Amino acid sequence: MTTLSSQVTSQARPLSMPRLPFLTQLAIMTRRSILVTLRNPAEILPGIIINVFFLLVYNSTLGNASNFLPGLQGGRYIAFILPLSVISAALSGSGLAGQAIVRDIESGYFDKLLLTPMSRGAILLAPMISGALFLMVQTGIVVGLGFLLGLTSATGLVGVLVLMGFSLLIGVAFAGLSVGIALRSGSAGATQGASFLFFPLSFLTATFVPLDLLSGWIKTAAIYNPITYVLEATRSVLLSGWDNEVILRGVLSCLLLGAVTYGFALSGLGARLKRK
Repeated sequence: MTTLSSQVTSQARPLSMPRLPFLTQLAIMTRRSILVTLRNPAEILPGIIINVFFLLVYNSTLGNASNFLPGLQGGRYIAFILPLSVISAALSGSGLAGQAIVRDIESGYFDKLLLTPMSRGAILLAPMISGALFLMVQTGIVVGLGFLLGLTSATGLVGVLVLMGFSLLIGVAFAGLSVGIALRSGSAGATQGASFLFFPLSFLTATFVPLDLLSGWIKTAAIYNPITYVLEATRSVLLSGWDNEVILRGVLSCLLLGAVTYGFALSGLGARLKRK
């Protein structure tokens, strides 16, 4: 009898599976997140339309008035304002990652996923990277429109690729906030509203004029705002050429912001696990 029981137990116990390398897990989860988002194109199109609209409005209303700004005469304002559209796209697109988490939570898939050997880091990073990749597509469309409006890059095609790279970094960074809120609330509405928490940051910076022309409390806020240095880096590659120090500050700002929001997402996962 004991022998029979032990045989049944050994048959019921799941076979131990070798754990896949982290990058492989991340690639699998990111691919799944991309495919799920592609099934819901209504989540992607509004962000593209809004950012194309704002770029047209910014350029039309401020382009001719920018002649008094140092170094921005002769239609160069489009290169100055286009990085702001990239930041705005990152803000509007950051909710994609959180919405993907909410869908999995509502369907029960997320809880099943936590029972697998899948790395918690891969589970969190995959929707963030997926959302950032879609942001790069939005950025490509906005940049294409910028060229139609007369955009020229001081660093050529490489500078445009650097701009795309910054859109990927800032997209991952912003997505961490929506993922953290999705894990804590499980609510699509709360997650969608998460992007508005970052929205003031895009105005507490050198939004429409260079940092040197700001004064008072708004200049102090801009100095401590990480988005300021992302804007400076992307504007420099389009307007003035390669400035390694400025670009490094921009990259470090993205990494710092990403570390903070990823930590928030991790704490959200911990909070959710405690409730189980």
